[in-house]
Amino acid sequence: MKRSSIIPLAVLLVICALAFIPAPQVSTSGSSAINVGDVAWMLTATCLVMLMTPGLSFFYGGMVSLNNVISTMLQSFIALGVISVLWVVVGFSLAFGTSIHGLIGNPMTYFMFHHVTDLPDPRLAATIPLLLFALFQLKFAIITPALITGAFAERVRFSAYLLFISLFSLFIYAPLAHWTWHPDGFLHRMGVLDFAGGTVVHMSAGFAALVGAMMLGRRKSHVNSEAHDPANIPFVMLGTGMLWFGWFGFNAGSALAANQTAVLAFATTNTASAAAMLAWLALDVMKGNKPSALGACVGAVVGLVAITPAAGYVTIQSSLLIGVIASATSYLAVHWKSKSTLDDTLDVFPCHGIGGIVGMIATGVFATQGGLITGHWSLFLHHLLALGIVAAFTMGGSWILYKVTDALIPLRVDQEDEDLGLDITQHGESATTVSGHKVVRPALWPRPVGEAPATAAAVAAATFEPEYQAASR
Repeated sequence: MKRSSIIPLAVLLVICALAFIPAPQVSTSGSSAINVGDVAWMLTATCLVMLMTPGLSFFYGGMVSLNNVISTMLQSFIALGVISVLWVVVGFSLAFGTSIHGLIGNPMTYFMFHHVTDLPDPRLAATIPLLLFALFQLKFAIITPALITGAFAERVRFSAYLLFISLFSLFIYAPLAHWTWHPDGFLHRMGVLDFAGGTVVHMSAGFAALVGAMMLGRRKSHVNSEAHDPANIPFVMLGTGMLWFGWFGFNAGSALAANQTAVLAFATTNTASAAAMLAWLALDVMKGNKPSALGACVGAVVGLVAITPAAGYVTIQSSLLIGVIASATSYLAVHWKSKSTLDDTLDVFPCHGIGGIVGMIATGVFATQGGLITGHWSLFLHHLLALGIVAAFTMGGSWILYKVTDALIPLRVDQEDEDLGLDITQHGESATTVSGHKVVRPALWPRPVGEAPATAAAVAAATFEPEYQAASR
């Protein structure tokens, strides 16, 4: 049954109308010279970070059940549209506009991207256009709410999810970005170091995911301990490769210039991820498990998460240790979660939340300037204080936003929709159909001892079930 609504179109038309409101005049003094090499690198880095969101959709989509692949992938992918528009309207202003007591940017500073020009801003990025800086930061704003989706995959209502990520972007992400990355943000003034988003991106997403998993409750399959096979492990591996590749723009691009710091961040990023991937597999083998592709992929991503806040501040040697520590910590967290009643579907908090926490603490320990290893306590203590502030703000704020969202649009689908899968019930599509035929995954392995392997013809015959009628009809 079709459910029509004019509200989404009306909202978009109102936003378009706002673009024609005349912008107030502001001074543009203090501009500095553009460096064409920096511009070329930052354009490249911006594209690399943008690639991470489709990569995340493959990473998450491959791990859920077969009837929730499209919905899970779309929840990541749609952030490219929703957050891009919000960023132009007011998001960039809230994050990087004129500071209001170090807590939030003035929403009118860059409202509708007015005054976001091709001139540099010496306080934000001195050698590239402000517009390029805004677009680079946009890609971080896009992937952060997309990370949360893995915690409540397979049971969230799509329209409620769209509302939640819009509220999260404006009321959680933008303030955190302002606190940490704006020159007048209070965490920045306190000396907190977050090179590329361990606090702003991964901790915020991890804590919001934890609250979301608790508020939406457990899936029936989780209550009944009915484990499902991941839909597509090659999707997970493809997504991991795209994330790893894009993360070079994420971290090395955060130097905001083509310089030695960018090279260091590039090297530490690769090293930490490699060490974390191997550590995860080693822990699996130590427990008597077979080394799995899924474990290798999760370990690699945990390493990328943990090195993010430290990438430009630590040595390559330290990044090895950070990757191993983060992998072991998240591995233990995943094990603990599996024994609990918490239904964080794709382990967002154990991987991104815990990984971000480890990275933030490790930055305070291993930073070559002011870190604990240099004999200074101030940075380390400030990072512990910031950790408590960010955790309290993100968890409390997310709880309020989930409540508001649920009051306007129920967050969770009903049990029948959950049983059928969100692909059909939320989107009228199915990853198991090709040209009207249902794809059947033939059980070719394991086979009884002595039975001959299936022939190519048998596999082809078992692959498609003709005249498949989707449940939505």
